[in-house]
Amino acid sequence: MSEMTESTGLQDGGDTPPGGGLTTGEVARRLGVAPTTVRTWDRRYGLGPDAHTGGRHRRWTAADVARLERMCALTATGLPPAEAARLARSEEPAGAAPDRPRAVTPRRPPARSRAGSGLRLGDARQECKGIARAALRLDAAALDRLLLDAITEHGLVAAWTEVIVPTLQAVGRKWETSGEKYVEVEHFLSWHVSGALRRVAPDTVADRPGATTVLACVPGETHTLALEVLSAALTERGIPVRMFGGALPVESLVAAVRRTGPAAVGLWAQSRTTASGPLAQHVAGMEWGVRGARRKPVVLTLGPGWAGRAVAGVARPAGLAEAVTALESVVAR
Repeated sequence: MSEMTESTGLQDGGDTPPGGGLTTGEVARRLGVAPTTVRTWDRRYGLGPDAHTGGRHRRWTAADVARLERMCALTATGLPPAEAARLARSEEPAGAAPDRPRAVTPRRPPARSRAGSGLRLGDARQECKGIARAALRLDAAALDRLLLDAITEHGLVAAWTEVIVPTLQAVGRKWETSGEKYVEVEHFLSWHVSGALRRVAPDTVADRPGATTVLACVPGETHTLALEVLSAALTERGIPVRMFGGALPVESLVAAVRRTGPAAVGLWAQSRTTASGPLAQHVAGMEWGVRGARRKPVVLTLGPGWAGRAVAGVARPAGLAEAVTALESVVAR
């Protein structure tokens, strides 16, 4: 499959997609920009469709979309829109738009992903590329819309696993290899992911004896996004959750477990330096209830910090879907 086909989702065999081309709205969704942005680039910089059809609705071919993707990639580097448009027009592939003027030796910006995001996303879903572009542009409105669309279309678990996580990982790799120039992008994306999760989460489920799940980060751990999506997924399935977020002190965790009497406790650790086997075992050994009928929680260690750290008597799900299944099973006992 060609790079053009990969990046736009259009079929091989010509420049015109099935049905005669894409609408402006469809192009905007693929690029992760607002439709008004596409129309502005058309009107102001001449980046509209090469072929004009009758009627009010314009249709965009694969070559048209490729030119807009170049525009996205160039503006993501910080180039002014007018200069980015000039370069986008000058980088036409051989045989395309022969009547369009070409620069002899166009000055190219630093190497960027042809997907237009500047991030290495590989064979990730098209939604990942749109979200990445919106995050790089710090476009709050577009980012919120794309995240909510992904969750609505795929469901919480699949959207997290197949769309949001690959994009977060790509952003993390970007700032790690760029002298930490993109920290603001990672923070911006994380904040909007958290907001999207809260918007789609159903109403809090009332406590049921023996059914509550406690979720908390271990002391020193502040990464909460994975726990937030797990909390939303469990609530969606009618399981009561008590979420305590990041860096819960040991004493507070113990108090929360004793006061809640949960069926299960999920402990998140992003880093090996924060994962504590003795803490997990201590929580797993806690008891409550009347004498002769005492209960203990099922403890799950969650997150990459627990990798390679087997804790006796404690389960370690491999991912979000497995964690949801395990907790549903515990509550159903």
